[in-house]
Amino acid sequence: MPDAPQRDNLEGKFFAIISYVTFFCILSIFLKRSDPFVLHHAKNGLVIFIIEVITSIIAVIPGIGLLSYPIYMICAVAAIWGILQALAGREVRMPVISDIADKINL
Repeated sequence: MPDAPQRDNLEGKFFAIISYVTFFCILSIFLKRSDPFVLHHAKNGLVIFIIEVITSIIAVIPGIGLLSYPIYMICAVAAIWGILQALAGREVRMPVISDIADKINL
């Protein structure tokens, strides 16, 4: 799938970038729901945030808590990649994350 054309909207880029920073994805969803570029990144950020929350809950369970570290690292890499793509003005699909995000109806 080819990348979407680059965007020059600084406000849209700002909200797309903060979508990957913890719970700020919720802010982007509420303030910029009508912008498809921001909504794409906000939904990806929401999926990453939910995975991080679930991982934090699982981390306190003895015996499987060590599994949380690789998951946190994968989330961090995905968030950094999303920030870089938003900064470049591109909408790219993240494996698994974008598939889940596409199922979110807002």
